[in-house]
Amino acid sequence: MPVSKKSAQARRPRKRERKNVAYGVAHIKSSFNNTIVSITDHEGNVLSWASAGNVGFKGSR
Repeated sequence: MPVSKKSAQARRPRKRERKNVAYGVAHIKSSFNNTIVSITDHEGNVLSWASAGNVGFKGSR
């Protein structure tokens, strides 16, 4: 059975927009188990984030 064009397009990821921001704010949340760093613009909209667990650190001391 052929796949409809509509469902095939719905699964395709959209291309990310690239935003040029002159200044940003780094928010760092460190807990006992993980550390999360979020970069936001001056309005508080999250532009990027990363966490130690997401990067691949497992059980490091």
